[in-house]
Amino acid sequence: MNLEPWQWALVVLGAFLVGVAKTGIAGFGILFVAVFANVLPARQATGFVLPLLIFGDLVAVASYRRHAAWRHLWRLFPWTALGVILGSLALGQLNDAATRRLIGGIVVAMFLLHVWRKWSGSAKVAETGRTLPEPDDWAATAPAWFAITAGVLAGFTTLVANAAGPVMILYLLAMRLPKMEFLGTGAVFFLCLNLFKVPFMAGLGMITPTSLLTNLLLAPAVLAGALAGRWIIQRINQQWFELTALVLTFAAGLKLFFG
Repeated sequence: MNLEPWQWALVVLGAFLVGVAKTGIAGFGILFVAVFANVLPARQATGFVLPLLIFGDLVAVASYRRHAAWRHLWRLFPWTALGVILGSLALGQLNDAATRRLIGGIVVAMFLLHVWRKWSGSAKVAETGRTLPEPDDWAATAPAWFAITAGVLAGFTTLVANAAGPVMILYLLAMRLPKMEFLGTGAVFFLCLNLFKVPFMAGLGMITPTSLLTNLLLAPAVLAGALAGRWIIQRINQQWFELTALVLTFAAGLKLFFG
């Protein structure tokens, strides 16, 4: 790829943030989306970053696979596959600006829904004195449409803009997963999802031999970011982990919506 020095600096930073997002603060994912979108056209950036994401996913799965909560994954996988198919069809119909506004609006709406559910649950606890349900109970009693919506949106947004991170953050936080289960479940989910996307991206001409060669050069930056992410996650408590993920997710939704 023919890039200026400042563009190379940005893509190295973006690759580093891929690693941090995969093993540390999940909300950082939207930052690398923004970085690559400022160097490459949005459509090209979506295909270019996919192999980097898969490499980061492999490191994350190696680190956190034993913490994965498979009950959530089985709920999501079929609907996510449907979302990927819908996203591949939408790429031929929507321009970059319309796609970003659509995804941004969805993310902000899901954020507001999550905050409302959390606030209404806390208000009920204060009124009745009852404790909130345990994570397993919450997952079992959550409306079926919640997992369906999250799965379809994750598949759709990941194919059109690699922006499934905010959707999955909100879903996993709503399931009240501890940070290690959050990371393990997210790692396995995104590895499977990103591998599933490869034929679609290749078929659309968004992954090329030239982009793969550049990905190979950037792999060490992804690994460095993944190691940094593991260092961060060991030093942040659950409350700050959730707050950071939520704030970055909301900011990402606004950025996508307003451009």
